[in-house]
Amino acid sequence: MKRKLLLTGSLSTVALLITMGGIWIVTLPSAPVRGSAPSIGKDEAEATLSALKPPKRQRPVIAIVGANEGSETTDYLMPYGILKRAEVADVLALGMKPGPISLYPALTIVPHTTVANFDAMHPGGADYVIVPAMRHDDDEAVLRWINQQAAKGAIIIGVCAGAKVLGNAGLLDGRRATTHWYSVKQLRKRHPTMHYVADRRLVVDRGVATTTGITASIPMALTLIEAIAGTAKARAVANDLGAAQWDTRHYSNAFTLTRPFALSVLGNTIAFWNHEQLGIPLTPGIDEVSLALVADAWSRTYRSRAVTFASTAGAQETRNGIRVLPDRIAKSWPAEDLIPAIGAQQPVGVLDQTLKGIANRYGTRTANFVAVQLEYRKQVEPE
Repeated sequence: MKRKLLLTGSLSTVALLITMGGIWIVTLPSAPVRGSAPSIGKDEAEATLSALKPPKRQRPVIAIVGANEGSETTDYLMPYGILKRAEVADVLALGMKPGPISLYPALTIVPHTTVANFDAMHPGGADYVIVPAMRHDDDEAVLRWINQQAAKGAIIIGVCAGAKVLGNAGLLDGRRATTHWYSVKQLRKRHPTMHYVADRRLVVDRGVATTTGITASIPMALTLIEAIAGTAKARAVANDLGAAQWDTRHYSNAFTLTRPFALSVLGNTIAFWNHEQLGIPLTPGIDEVSLALVADAWSRTYRSRAVTFASTAGAQETRNGIRVLPDRIAKSWPAEDLIPAIGAQQPVGVLDQTLKGIANRYGTRTANFVAVQLEYRKQVEPE
């Protein structure tokens, strides 16, 4: 079954899709396996930090690279915003070519510069290159640049399904790795010499790091801050984010394709007459981590899409210097379709609030469907 159904036919076609989907859906489990994340030993935790120590500079250079035609929203913006908060590295947001980056499922941003300009500024390469999920994970220009950076000694970090990009670059062959739960089977099939590691949010092996789902950007970035500047600095940033802990504990079996998940995809997509565009006011200084989480979550309901708006067409600069282009030019948005203002809330709290808002609007099943997509441990309590 495709991740999204394209409803272009008549009502009879929709009915056929429901019938075909129903046959497949009844074979799925009704719920994921319950359990708890295994503990992380001291030796493993120390080895992870050691493997992520800056390879070149005392103040490292971190490049976050995105394909201009589709890079995942939170995979790109969350590492940027979290690492910039720490002020322990020079963090640059890159595009493959000049012009904006259309993130998915929401937001359009203007990166700092291109990979070509970055190469001219830093001929010795970055210390770290962070790679988000991309719509086209086999783009030759992207793969070539990542391999060039790896050859210059950069630690390459694939966020979520960004592991598929790393795999296509040949960087996972013979290495231990992880990825978003939905991509595990495909990644293992494409790269049979890769050693998949379950129950870890972050896996590091010989200069290549990978993470699980979208929200794994939080523990990944905090672990990277700890490797660069120590535990106290990482704890300070974690407190600012509202993150209680950031170790690599994970329970992979909690994230799988279930009957409620599939029914949410099917039901919410088929309700095409009731799909909505929900407005987010784009204001100067908005927190890019919170903005990414809110826009991403609301755009994953299969009932709604988050749309940014501002009174002028110019890009608005976020708290940490990313420029975001508004989707719509408008002074206001209908109150019933307005996403609550982000304000100064901590990002983790913003995500929890967003999931509750989704539950109130579309039901708990949809809110938890979104949480599973984000591979977020904390889900909304059943109705």
